[in-house]
Amino acid sequence: MFELPQAGVAPRIWEVGALCRAIADTLQARFNPIAVRGEITGFSRASSGHCYFTLKDGQGQIRCAMFRRAADLLDFMPRDGELVEVRGRLGVYEARGDLQLIVEGLRRAGQGALFEQFLRLKAQLEAEGLFDGARKRPLPVMPRGIGLVTSPGAAALHDVVTALARRVPHIPVVLVPALVQGAQAPASICDALSKLYLLAQAGSALEGDPASKTGVPPIDVILLVRGGGSIEDLWAFNDERVARTIVQSPVPLVSGVGHETDFTIADFCADLRAPTPTAAAELVSEPRAVWLGALDLLAGRLQDAAQRQIDLRHQRLDQASQRLGRPSGLVAQQRLRLAGLAQRMRHGVLLKMQRMAQASQALEANLPQGLRRGLAQRGERLERAALRLQLLNPQLVLERGYALLTDAEGRAVMRPSQVRLGDAVHARLAEGELDLTVAQRRLL
Repeated sequence: MFELPQAGVAPRIWEVGALCRAIADTLQARFNPIAVRGEITGFSRASSGHCYFTLKDGQGQIRCAMFRRAADLLDFMPRDGELVEVRGRLGVYEARGDLQLIVEGLRRAGQGALFEQFLRLKAQLEAEGLFDGARKRPLPVMPRGIGLVTSPGAAALHDVVTALARRVPHIPVVLVPALVQGAQAPASICDALSKLYLLAQAGSALEGDPASKTGVPPIDVILLVRGGGSIEDLWAFNDERVARTIVQSPVPLVSGVGHETDFTIADFCADLRAPTPTAAAELVSEPRAVWLGALDLLAGRLQDAAQRQIDLRHQRLDQASQRLGRPSGLVAQQRLRLAGLAQRMRHGVLLKMQRMAQASQALEANLPQGLRRGLAQRGERLERAALRLQLLNPQLVLERGYALLTDAEGRAVMRPSQVRLGDAVHARLAEGELDLTVAQRRLL
């Protein structure tokens, strides 16, 4: 879905080639694989064996390209005006920016009823979520056992077994035979898959139990394969029962049905689609030589790391040995160090004594002068204190004509209210004293 950029946000600037690739990726994710019915026009076959034509109806048309590999599988020669049904992939021819349909299968429209049934079931199951990529699981990197469902007499069995024996001869394969063509094939395929599911679940339940000796290896992945054929030959893999049985698999399931250009409902339901039975076997079997090479690489790295650690320990041991040396040498070093410390201590004591003697002499020389200066300073302070004390002498106040009055109890009289008429008071003058009697009081 294309969204207009928000206000103030500049749209992304694409390179032309990058835009064409992005459109092609969108078509791949949204439409492919696709089946289309229409009338052929402008059919031509190049010297390379590739076929080019336009498929059209009353509402539109689309350019088509059919490469030699797919064209060689045709059992008739298409002609202009012929109504056909094609299967293929939508893409973009980047050199010209043209939308085109890469045709991988083509037949006359007489078989369109099966295609319509195929498309209806595909749409129904897709709406139910059976094709949802979120439910599909990754394949195990190193399966302990491989389950296989196919016909015992099919060439697909020989191809798968040969590929597995060549790549992973150490991994056991459990074959559950089934019919892969005919009216009874869907039920046979479902039954075979159900048996493998039980074996896979039993293997998971007994995993890690040393007492379990069922003789059946744990099954970590299942292959559902069949060789190529017409749409009728492969119709068992377009059955709704088979599709619903596939999505119930407890382990990842790989579908390898038909040739590279063949698509069935089983391919969409499986965890992964392989273009051929041999390719399905190769997807679940990383060659043993690859793992052995990886083990050799890891062993080499481990050996190098161990050797580096050993070398490092040797270096540390050598350094420790050099630091330790002979005990007599260490004792000699300590003796030299002690002798040096003793010499420094003697020198330090002598230097301290010299400094103390110099300080004592300096104090002795400065003592008389310091004492005289101190006595002079204290004499001056005493004279200033005596002067301040003399200024505070009450006698000086009396000498200015004032008198000090006291009552009969010797308390100083400072206001008239302290005495009554007729009370005796004592007056001290600058020279002499007087005894007086209060004859009159006046308040100022």
